[in-house]
Amino acid sequence: MNFNKVLNKIIKTIKNIVIALIVPILILILWQFLSDNGTIKSAILPSPHVIYNAFLNVVESGELFKNLYISISRVLKGYAIGAFLGIVLGITIGLFRGVEKSLDLLIGFLRPIPIVAWVPVLILWMGIDEGSKVTLIAIGSFWPILINTIHGIKSSDKKLLEVSTILEKNKLETLVKIVFPSALPSIFTGLRIGIGSAWMSVITAEIIAATSGIGYQIAYARELSQPDVMLVGVFSIGIVGFLIDYLIKKLQVVIIKWDSNSEA
Repeated sequence: MNFNKVLNKIIKTIKNIVIALIVPILILILWQFLSDNGTIKSAILPSPHVIYNAFLNVVESGELFKNLYISISRVLKGYAIGAFLGIVLGITIGLFRGVEKSLDLLIGFLRPIPIVAWVPVLILWMGIDEGSKVTLIAIGSFWPILINTIHGIKSSDKKLLEVSTILEKNKLETLVKIVFPSALPSIFTGLRIGIGSAWMSVITAEIIAATSGIGYQIAYARELSQPDVMLVGVFSIGIVGFLIDYLIKKLQVVIIKWDSNSEA
């Protein structure tokens, strides 16, 4: 019985992977075909084959992994700061109405400011060293985590809260056993959105003011008119972002075993 369940799970996983790969493979085939017959100019959009060769070259030279390592290090530092502040402040705002009222205007004013608008401000305040880049990433990841944490805390199951009141549970037990577990799915949603924002932020910072990182590699390749190398950098960002998001989803499944949506 267990063997059949495992086999069915493996078959289902393979089926899902095949379905997910159909569209990308068709796009690559069409892309290569249009490039070969001259419909797509290689100076504007190189063929997949040319991009693959460029990928091999930057891997052999070590440039790709060096720049990816630098960018990932910046993202992890800024994301950790943004996630910590977002969760702590989000829980505080969600639990205390007075804090929410006092910060509502400030949040409404600061949140719509595009992350790119902070770049010249942070360069003026902190220069172009690592501090300004990490701060920009922290700002970018902070807002989605904050908003989703607040939503999660305020969306606790009312029925469970009523049961807690009937059973005369104290406030600490109610928070630990009902409010926080109910908020976890929303918090993880914020974490997933936040890592995407962190990636966008680091690329923005590196393209505008940096001498290293994957964003710098993209900007430098553009200056040298190397669209193949530039696209290697772009696709590398997508792959790393996908892998990080996948890891967060798997962590969500492990931690939130009771949430059926986390397994989707």
